[in-house]
Amino acid sequence: MTPYTLNIRGTLHTYSEPAVMAILNITTDSFYSQSRTPASAAEISRRAEALIEQGASFIDIGAYSTRPGAGDIPVDEETRRIVMAAEAVRRVSGDIPVSVDTFRASVARAAVEAGADIINDISGGLFDSEMLPTVASLRVPYILMHLRGSSPAEMHSPQTYAHPAAEILAETARRIDAARSAGIADIIADPGFGFSKNLDQNYNLLAHLGQFRTLECPLLVGISRKSMATRLLGITANEALNATTVLNTLALERGAAILRVHDPAPALEAIKIHLALLNNLS
Repeated sequence: MTPYTLNIRGTLHTYSEPAVMAILNITTDSFYSQSRTPASAAEISRRAEALIEQGASFIDIGAYSTRPGAGDIPVDEETRRIVMAAEAVRRVSGDIPVSVDTFRASVARAAVEAGADIINDISGGLFDSEMLPTVASLRVPYILMHLRGSSPAEMHSPQTYAHPAAEILAETARRIDAARSAGIADIIADPGFGFSKNLDQNYNLLAHLGQFRTLECPLLVGISRKSMATRLLGITANEALNATTVLNTLALERGAAILRVHDPAPALEAIKIHLALLNNLS
């Protein structure tokens, strides 16, 4: 991976090695049941503390399930959960960068005001026309994910790609241009494994992931316990830790800068092994 910097609340953070982003779900509807954290401040703080102890460099809070078939959550309820969670994580650590997984501009603003540092938008600004200008005004880093569709109901709809990786790369580049035009300085690109992509398309994307270096943005990969492992192998999300580690290692080989995972410790082990190998290639 190429070293990069993020401006987090006025302080420039430099990342020269791959990092782990730990998922903290404040929902009862996540596809991986073991990641669901009860929506109470005490439980959220305990979970955040455990994730930090396991080696997380970032914590990503989400209150809106994006699994296929998940129900809608009203904006007021998402905001309430996100604000409570951000404040609960901040009681555990004032230093760890906190990301918030939302596609709603009003939730993003409330989250940053409550102590969050980064906005993680699965829609790349497509679901809410106010998202890009809002993030720009907040002056926070922005994780821009690729998908096709104009609403949450469409995010898992089957799509046709003649050349999956090339088309996804081009579409991601256009959204990055839109984000930069809106005034967003720090952008992290996420190719969106599992979103508007079928099994073969996901593996084509992974095979050609190295091409995303041309975006000149740090690359976040979120494959943890997803269907590209479970469907291929005929296993459940609960059984997919080993497969996740394999997929994460392949992503690291192709330039991933951040691994977004449910299990920080195994991801950190994969990074350490990857770096040890790189240090002996020169």
